[in-house]
Amino acid sequence: MNKNIIEKLVWSIALPGFGQFLNRKYFKGIVLLILEFLINIQSNFNQIIIMSFHGEIDEAIKHADYQWLMFYPCLYFFAIWDAVKDAGGGKDPISSLPYALSAFLVTVGLIFSSKLMIFGVLLGPVWLPMLFVFPGIAFGILIKKIINNIFLKTIP
Repeated sequence: MNKNIIEKLVWSIALPGFGQFLNRKYFKGIVLLILEFLINIQSNFNQIIIMSFHGEIDEAIKHADYQWLMFYPCLYFFAIWDAVKDAGGGKDPISSLPYALSAFLVTVGLIFSSKLMIFGVLLGPVWLPMLFVFPGIAFGILIKKIINNIFLKTIP
């Protein structure tokens, strides 16, 4: 990835919509930013982040509005993928796989975040979904390589 693409990736990680602004896709950037704020406010996301950082996982679970929070992973990873794509990255047809699988697995992590314990610790609606990002990226890259090597006969 070139420096321009990495810049858009990092700004999109910081806040959905920022990468689109840098790509001069202002309408998309505004829509993503509005959706981010709407979902953030409706799901109490900032409040549950603070509680999670303070170790108050049970309180974070109680305050989380999961009906709204479930939208966040797809919005977040779509914004990242879209900014990278518009910056010139991901030209092959399956470049979205790592982003899509990350969104999927983070959503799965969110679904089980109020019950699933890792090493006897309940991680809640912030930490568990964050842990699921890494397998999402890894599986996405692996499947992308397999598809490229087997079906498209190219090396990524």
